[in-house]
Amino acid sequence: MEWKQRQASPLSQDLIDQFQLSPLQAKLFSLRGINTAKDLSFWFDATEENLADPFLMHDMDKAIDRINQAIDNGEKITIYGDYDADGITATTIMVETLQILGADVHFFIPNRFKDGYGPSLDRYKDIVADGTKLIITVDNGVTGIDEVAYAKKNGVDTIVTDHHTFQDQKPDSYAIVHCNYPGQKYPFDDYCGAGVAYTIARALMQDPMSDMLELAMIGTIGDMVKVSGEGHVIVKRGLEMLNQTQRPGLRALIKLAGLNLGSINETDIGFNIAPRLNAVGRLDNAELAVDLLLTDDEQQAQALAEKIESLNEERKDLTASVYQDCLKSVKDNGWGQRNTLVIYNPDFHEGVLGLVANKVVEHTHKPTIILTKGENGQLKGSGRSIEGVNLFNALEPMKDELLTQFGGHDFACGLSLEEDNLENLRQAFEKSFKVETNLEKKYYDLELDFDEVGTGILEEIEHVGPFGTDNEQPIFSISEPQIEHFYKIGKDKTHVKFDVSKNNKKLDVVGFNKPFLNQNLMPFIDQLFVTLSANRWQKRVSLQAMIEGISFAAPRLAVPSRIFDMRQENYVMGFADKYLLFNEKNRSWAVNNLGIDESRIGLVDGYDSQNESIVLLDTPSDSKQLVNAFENSYNQLYLRFLVDELPVQNIPNKTYFAKTLKYIYTHPNLRPEDYQSVAPYLGLDYQSVLFILRVFFELKFVRYQDGHLKPVENPQNQPLNNSKYLQKISAELKFVRQLKTMPSNQLINYAAQFRKKL
Repeated sequence: MEWKQRQASPLSQDLIDQFQLSPLQAKLFSLRGINTAKDLSFWFDATEENLADPFLMHDMDKAIDRINQAIDNGEKITIYGDYDADGITATTIMVETLQILGADVHFFIPNRFKDGYGPSLDRYKDIVADGTKLIITVDNGVTGIDEVAYAKKNGVDTIVTDHHTFQDQKPDSYAIVHCNYPGQKYPFDDYCGAGVAYTIARALMQDPMSDMLELAMIGTIGDMVKVSGEGHVIVKRGLEMLNQTQRPGLRALIKLAGLNLGSINETDIGFNIAPRLNAVGRLDNAELAVDLLLTDDEQQAQALAEKIESLNEERKDLTASVYQDCLKSVKDNGWGQRNTLVIYNPDFHEGVLGLVANKVVEHTHKPTIILTKGENGQLKGSGRSIEGVNLFNALEPMKDELLTQFGGHDFACGLSLEEDNLENLRQAFEKSFKVETNLEKKYYDLELDFDEVGTGILEEIEHVGPFGTDNEQPIFSISEPQIEHFYKIGKDKTHVKFDVSKNNKKLDVVGFNKPFLNQNLMPFIDQLFVTLSANRWQKRVSLQAMIEGISFAAPRLAVPSRIFDMRQENYVMGFADKYLLFNEKNRSWAVNNLGIDESRIGLVDGYDSQNESIVLLDTPSDSKQLVNAFENSYNQLYLRFLVDELPVQNIPNKTYFAKTLKYIYTHPNLRPEDYQSVAPYLGLDYQSVLFILRVFFELKFVRYQDGHLKPVENPQNQPLNNSKYLQKISAELKFVRQLKTMPSNQLINYAAQFRKKL
């Protein structure tokens, strides 16, 4: 990650005076390209009255005519929605609007587990058979080629309303209302499904439909579409409407979420309201959430909101449980050195696989696919990726050969496959692994002025919001921070909190999901990148900063050090001149897993530069290699020893050798890869089994023939220690263990005695 400061020409003083902008606001608006009187007037004053003519959207006139015809003729209309927050709110908008017009309107939300994502031919058949004459899709439909064709063949018209990317073929529907249809005249191209539904409501009613804005806003934030342009109006006005909402369902949901009407912002929607609506579709039928938003009955609203709150708590528990099972699976199977992960368990709950994949990626920094068994017997699941690895490009070539269903984008995907192809997928995914070495650039706005630190700065920033996609929350830099009072927080101590001091002012800083940070790393923090928010605790409001990124540098110490013991730190800091390896095999690991530019990676053997800052990344196999590294001329030396090439971390006990040999003799003709599933039965991980097998090959207890393991009849009786391979690995393990556990002062003194230049 490379951080760059945004640059822009400053606003004219006339604009600053006209709109009474503070210096901070003027800077933030200029950095967002909102730099004319027209732009600023729209930002501050635009309402739903200023949105574009809905009839500019593709096929809007055809859609409205057909809907009005269906209403006039008393035709049965079915809204075909989706089970996420966007689909739920879009369905609610469409149903409520048609109810106002007196339509015979019904709705259907697919079940994630039975129907999958998007149009389902079986469900279309059910809807047609039930007497529907007009199907209106919301937040889906552009992929429904066969489904729309079936409806048309059976005399049922379909109006597709969607915002997702078109594929090669478009459905042959009566009308397609789409915010990004090629060549259309509508000026805003990034509505979510609820935004498109709201636009249709405006066209049907010939009215701004202000009461629908709160729903369109939830869909907009939940689906992470633009909150600039017309998206700004939807979110800004939607929040205003929500904070005075009379919808019993929303009021009950807000109360149970611990929020207060009148002070709800976009962050509350993104982290509290949208996830609760999403939880319904993850664990149950999302029609429950539509019922909540549609009801006028306060008792029913309370009961439905309590059910949703219960589902959300269940979602959290399931996510935590599946996540821990995934980490255990990685450990038990010895996948720590793999570049990618494909984790399968038939008992995993399908509804939380995407959430868990995200958490596993954060923890392991490996592209991850998590699978469970679907109702049709196939494996199905979700994938998430890391910076520099395009998940869609990696998996798309496997679509025809290995996958029965596949869709996604750079960092996320959904897929299905036959169980027989699970191991093939693991191998192909691992083989596909390649990291684009160009560091992703992330931008911050400006250096934080500590003279402005206080809650007043939040009021200034608020006028530049609401924030979200295409109008990111301002990110401030804190250079050379003076850090004190560092401690870990949270149930599992993965979050951190500390104070930063400057100009005799202090600022509370919180970092979520930063388990790698500890007190030892504080002197190396050269620059913090933070967002600002209000911390409310016991009726006291204070300013706090949330960590978005960190830039490290050599510490500024009163007495400069030349050797740093960083063995306990799993986080690689990016300020060294060179990263040296003892083993060439670890080069791809350093590039792909640590994101280090390959031009900055070298080998200890052959290094001939001087006076550079050097990191020893991997572990030497013996003391001779280590001394060779210490004898080079460095300016600063950072001892990391992050990874080794040892096949096991411990030599298995003799009883495991005996148990494995017995299993081979009683189960002849298995392949080595078959022992991946046998390993847990033996009480071992897969890497330990492979180690034992190699010892057996050397001692001629087992032979390998035609890809299968076969026991040797009447083998020579000899001790395990006769294996040269076992002796070698035992010696290396002893040395590596000693190197990793040696007291810090002892290691630094040991290194210093070999230094040519201090």
